[in-house]
Amino acid sequence: MDINLALALTFDDVALVPQFNNVESRTQPSLETLLSKTSKLDIPILCANMDTTIGNKIADILIKNGSIPIFHRFTNLEQQKEWVNKYKNNCYISCGVNNFENIEILLKLGARGVCIDIAHGHSEVMINLIKRIKLKFPDKEVIAGNVCTPTAVHDLYNAGADAIKCGVGPGSCCTTRMVTGFGVPQFTAILNCAKAAKKLKIPLIADGGIRNSRDMVLALAAGASTVMIGGLFSKTLESPSESIIKDGKSFKKYRGQASKDFQDDYYGKVKSGTVPEGVSFEVECSGTAQNLLDTLCGGLRSGLTYGGSKSIKELQNKAEFVRVTRNYLTESNPRTQVSK
Repeated sequence: MDINLALALTFDDVALVPQFNNVESRTQPSLETLLSKTSKLDIPILCANMDTTIGNKIADILIKNGSIPIFHRFTNLEQQKEWVNKYKNNCYISCGVNNFENIEILLKLGARGVCIDIAHGHSEVMINLIKRIKLKFPDKEVIAGNVCTPTAVHDLYNAGADAIKCGVGPGSCCTTRMVTGFGVPQFTAILNCAKAAKKLKIPLIADGGIRNSRDMVLALAAGASTVMIGGLFSKTLESPSESIIKDGKSFKKYRGQASKDFQDDYYGKVKSGTVPEGVSFEVECSGTAQNLLDTLCGGLRSGLTYGGSKSIKELQNKAEFVRVTRNYLTESNPRTQVSK
């Protein structure tokens, strides 16, 4: 038995130390980044490939702002064909470990690449599928995940992945850690995986746990090239869930793909011998997806100036982290009354 008691940290456990700033304006820094080995984005933000987050409306807004949609796999082949026919090289499809025939159809139809969507991505079936896809479609991009260790990054890179998703259990509707006991706190997972990814020159996607621009800045400074966000997009007016009006307020459903609610809808039941590893709940609408992107990107640009950086790469090179106590968040949040 290998007992590793190394300290692992969440976003709430760390802060960035301000650096000397020679950036003249907060509008000056570039937010350009790599999604994969060959694909660039104008902003480092991806919408999670979940059925309550990504749809045509969100996809259009992402493309307008310089990102790329990654569509979910929890629908029929005809719907996936419609997405690919509409967006062609501007979209990725998603897949599990089955139905390679569908992957072939969608990639031949013109999808930019495929996101292999497995909760525990450091696995033999993942590695075999990456190799199989790259053998038949060497020019198509493969995003692989999810993982949370440097060893996993190495293994998926060696299999042929073009980008790797990092995050096991940090999502707001995921209960994997509470059900299984497995998972590395997201800040440490990103930091460790990014060190490996940097040596291998493969982009890392920080997937899960992003609640605001602060978390995004920390994730990028720790070495991620992009962040994948689910919960915040699920709250937007353009998310694919139906709006529910309560007391004059608009709500949307947000659910994990491993939740009982989702599995009942999609599979008809929870698979025998397994238990759900996610939950579903209603979230109050926060506004438009464009407003969300503007808020996140505005916060990131401010963060870059505090880091004395004109780019995400420079932010990563200059990043200096400190550990903080829970009192840091109390001190940092607005307080309507000052204690006497």
